[in-house]
Amino acid sequence: MSQQRILICMAPGSEEIEAVTVIDVMRRAGFDVTVASAAPDGALTLTGSRGVVIVCDTTLAAVADQPFDCVVLPGGIDGARCLGNSTLVTEIIKQHQSDQAWVAAICAAPALVLQRHQLFPRSHMSCHPSVSDQIPEQWLSRRRVMTDYDHRLITSQGPGSAMEFAIEIVHVLGGKKLAWQIAEPMMPLPQLHYEKKFTES
Repeated sequence: MSQQRILICMAPGSEEIEAVTVIDVMRRAGFDVTVASAAPDGALTLTGSRGVVIVCDTTLAAVADQPFDCVVLPGGIDGARCLGNSTLVTEIIKQHQSDQAWVAAICAAPALVLQRHQLFPRSHMSCHPSVSDQIPEQWLSRRRVMTDYDHRLITSQGPGSAMEFAIEIVHVLGGKKLAWQIAEPMMPLPQLHYEKKFTES
């Protein structure tokens, strides 16, 4: 299997736990991770929703034409709104949908980016409860992590589910063996039963 390429779209106000957890877990999995700034002014140094400063690798514009296996959208209300206001973000998602790549969004991003622009109009998705009223009831999932295999979409609820969200990205891109290899030493919640999910045939 070739090395998976992950694009993480960052914005001022992005939720730090969600962003950094995904970055960390993707790199533990050996994936090629690009953290790209969608800031309107092109700034690479961004302040997250709780005041944590994050330095991006590059701007989103610089990698917009590159193919990725998964595009990840962290939440945070202000960060998700910024991503939702970016034409470049929506165009990148549309292109990767066309390429049958995966999209993963957490917290406010499913509602404020994906649903706002009707990017996955017939996909089941989860999100933070504070914005769940923006997703039609028939498509709203209340799972901590929702994987819609038909539409190659992974969504999740918030900072507390960020680890599960990240491990699910590893699972769909790298398989059960790699997911367990990454999850086991990180001591995930025992009630998730990853030892059964990822080791039993």
